[in-house]
Amino acid sequence: MSKPRTPSDEPRRSNRIRPVADLVPDVGRVAFRKFGFVQSAVLSRWSEIVGERYAGVSSPESIRFPRGERSNGVLTLVVQGAHAPMMQHITPEIAERVNRFFGYPAVARVAIRQGEVARPPKPVVPAEPAPVPAEIGDSLRAIVDPELRAVLEGLAGGIAAPPVKLGRID
Repeated sequence: MSKPRTPSDEPRRSNRIRPVADLVPDVGRVAFRKFGFVQSAVLSRWSEIVGERYAGVSSPESIRFPRGERSNGVLTLVVQGAHAPMMQHITPEIAERVNRFFGYPAVARVAIRQGEVARPPKPVVPAEPAPVPAEIGDSLRAIVDPELRAVLEGLAGGIAAPPVKLGRID
């Protein structure tokens, strides 16, 4: 016969709203560890660790440690084909930078695998809004909040702009 559950057996709840950003590291940590990352920040902060120049042509794939240890691991990088020889020459510096990021000698060796490096999407620069029609513009001047006025002017300009005609793709 099983013992009835008591309130002390259940996990403690905070009964407060938590931002998703607070939950993502906990959820992602399991997935990253499964695939060889002890810290997801290495992947998300790669450009800070090695610099923009090298981050543009490389991406960390995994860190594998000897069984039962959390140091002297092998960092595997995916590098775009033609850049692999250059990256091979700077592997000691990459290992030093990653170790400095961790704060202990986590990486002893860097292995390079040639492949396609996924690039983060470039931010979209919004187009200049169309001019606001005079009859709408007069009513917007009475709005005191400059941010709200700018958003409403952009909305009014978008509504007043002629529709964009899309061409056929053959």
